[in-house]
Amino acid sequence: MQVTAIRMMPAKLSIIMADNEYSLAPLALLRLQSWLSPTFPIGTYSYSHGLEWAVEAGDVHDRTSLVAWLDADLCYGSGRNEAIFFAETWHCTVNRDFSRLIEIAELAAALRATSELALESSQPASACLTTLRRVWPDHLLDSLERTLHKRRISPTLAVVLATRAARSGIPLQLALPAFLQSYSANWVTAGVRLIPLGQTDGQLAIADLENSVLAASARANNADMTDLGSAAWMIDLASMAHETQYTRLFRS
Repeated sequence: MQVTAIRMMPAKLSIIMADNEYSLAPLALLRLQSWLSPTFPIGTYSYSHGLEWAVEAGDVHDRTSLVAWLDADLCYGSGRNEAIFFAETWHCTVNRDFSRLIEIAELAAALRATSELALESSQPASACLTTLRRVWPDHLLDSLERTLHKRRISPTLAVVLATRAARSGIPLQLALPAFLQSYSANWVTAGVRLIPLGQTDGQLAIADLENSVLAASARANNADMTDLGSAAWMIDLASMAHETQYTRLFRS
């Protein structure tokens, strides 16, 4: 969905998206920007989502092939699943269904095709959860952390951020596209360094992926846990090959 208008009110922003109007506290918007910023200290910059091998193999070699690779991920791969996990978590948080939230968190942690993709998910999510609890305390995040630790379940970024976004009153129709934009932009940044591409080409790639981000968000809004699945086999194979790649800059 595209934002068509923003109206400033004393304590709220009124955001109109596709003829639907949502209210959002300016403070919540500032926090969402902080949580999704590249400067947020969770280490996502050290992962490439298998791109390092794809570049080594020649499958990704310019902006066009990079956009095609990431578009497939958003449509058919991990990006699609992350969007569904984010949406389901947001709804559980709003509905105060904590037991269902834990079920989603457990499945999100398990649904990783390779060990490196699992690390790529769990390490930044753990750092994110720790930072959020310290800087923006919330009792539900405390309960989530205790329960996951007790059950030996690794946190995932989609679950952690969706929980905090919902607790801050950020509409799903805004939080989810912003999350997916940050998700895809991180891999574009990896591609800029690996191929390499210029900074302008990197921004053009992010712009090229905007419609894919919006489409993935819209599909996730109408999906549920039964729609989970992946057909982005090349990304999974690239991740497996990366585990034994001779020279590596990234952890995945």
